[in-house]
Amino acid sequence: MSHLIEKFDALIWGLPLMVLLVGTGIFLTIRLRGIQWRGFGHAVRVLRGQFDNPNDPGEISHFQALSTALSATIGTGNIVGVAAAILMGGPGAVFWMWVTALVGMATKFSSCTLAVHFRKIDSSGETHGGPMHYIEQGMGPKFRWLAILFALFTVIASFGIGNMFQVNNIVSATHGLLFNNNPDVIQPLSMMVGGVVAGLVALVILGGIKRIAVVASRLVPFMCLLYIIGGVVILIKNYHLLFEGLQLIFTQAFRAPEAVAGGLFGGVIRSGVARGLFSNEAGLGSAAMAHGAARTKEPVREGLVAMLGPFIDTIIVCSITALVIISTRTYETVFVKGQLTSRAFEAGLPGSGWVVSVGIILFAFSTLIAWSYYGDRAADYLFGAKGVKPYRLIYIFCILFGAVISLDDIIAFCDAMNGLMAIPNLIALIALLPVVARLTKDYMNRFKGGLMDIDE
Repeated sequence: MSHLIEKFDALIWGLPLMVLLVGTGIFLTIRLRGIQWRGFGHAVRVLRGQFDNPNDPGEISHFQALSTALSATIGTGNIVGVAAAILMGGPGAVFWMWVTALVGMATKFSSCTLAVHFRKIDSSGETHGGPMHYIEQGMGPKFRWLAILFALFTVIASFGIGNMFQVNNIVSATHGLLFNNNPDVIQPLSMMVGGVVAGLVALVILGGIKRIAVVASRLVPFMCLLYIIGGVVILIKNYHLLFEGLQLIFTQAFRAPEAVAGGLFGGVIRSGVARGLFSNEAGLGSAAMAHGAARTKEPVREGLVAMLGPFIDTIIVCSITALVIISTRTYETVFVKGQLTSRAFEAGLPGSGWVVSVGIILFAFSTLIAWSYYGDRAADYLFGAKGVKPYRLIYIFCILFGAVISLDDIIAFCDAMNGLMAIPNLIALIALLPVVARLTKDYMNRFKGGLMDIDE
């Protein structure tokens, strides 16, 4: 059974899905005339609150929506995932991570624009948005089965990749940080950490999206700055190695190092693309559920804010990890992905390895609270409001369960569900591209024509 699950996970996250995800991003980039570049400056202005209106429909601000989405995407993939990409594909894999993020910005823009355009706001003011809603409303009731599949995959994925996998990482990081991986304390520590994390997550998620967004908007900037500052200090201290590290990324992006099995595409490109997609989640449709709750009457505005997610996640945070690993050359001596980043930080600045452990704990915790909302919205779609509370209670129980049990098979199965989320979402993005293009053209024309002022 373990072998079958592993094969199933590898099949889902194989070459066809990567080609579909990246190909869709390229297609959307061309069709939307490079929205990620021509709309970048305006996206920053929207994020800063220049167009905020408290009377607009929605529950949370643009900044809180982006923070919630980043809570889910900035996770262990930014630390362990980048290390895995470099070990498997060499320094050149980082270049393909960047390419994936840049085209993924158009994908995320499209999905989150649709999420706001097709969302529902009930009589209590609660928002219901995400791929399941724009599939059903945009493509028509006859495609509701596709929306149900997306919601089902989301619920299952939330228990594994969004929950148990994350608490496992918190336990491991805490074990290494406080007890230097002493085997005598792992079991009682796991139970204690699981209980504490479950309690903290319960306090956050039982308050719904507003409380999740408040916590995320405070936690995400702090954890990002802590990690980025630690990495930048190391890069400044080793500035003489930085140019050589960048040179390795670009020179090895189009050739396969001898140590990399599978050649250029099998090693370098595939490793970079796979880790990039896993890190920023562009195309999976998950972030659309968070951005669908944004307080705005302009869907394109939220789409522009959302596209900053892959840029922050991959171009900034993942690049810090990659440059520290490559500049210190630790990838040539350390071959365990779970240890590579912390060893690289230690090599670059002795005593700084704790930054990686703290980063893993904060990143994983933020992912826990964000993915609870994704599963929450999917459960709401499948079962109605009556299904939300039971889902939240099961989610909290899974944290306790995930902290103390080996979960390789469960996590691999849920990881496959995570990948399957992309298929219904990408079908909808391609089918509804004319809607995105029309909304984008209308918004840009009104803005350039001076018909939209900052107080609107």
